[in-house]
Amino acid sequence: MKKIIIKRVYEAPSETDGYRILVDRLWPRGISKDNAEIKEWLKELGPSTELRKWFNHDPALFSDFKKKYIEELQSQSSELKRIAKIAEREQVCLVYGAKDQEHNQAVVLKEVIEKT
Repeated sequence: MKKIIIKRVYEAPSETDGYRILVDRLWPRGISKDNAEIKEWLKELGPSTELRKWFNHDPALFSDFKKKYIEELQSQSSELKRIAKIAEREQVCLVYGAKDQEHNQAVVLKEVIEKT
């Protein structure tokens, strides 16, 4: 498997990003679809609205968020395997909108895909 990286959507896209996948349920504010250079927007891989609102990007809740989010992702196994297959051929960049670069769904999603 090639490397899977994560990157904020507010950082400029680069050629080294590879296959860019937005993994938020909501399109990030202030970003045009052209400027984001997203190959796929996989809304269904983002945390549910309920989980996202409960977590509210509180680092103290990240451990519980991670467990609950992994449970949600169990219903997306075919999509996760598909992304892992893409990562066998080329680098994948999971793109997200959160400000916190350590406590967000892309961090968890990367870990889950790498174990797939």
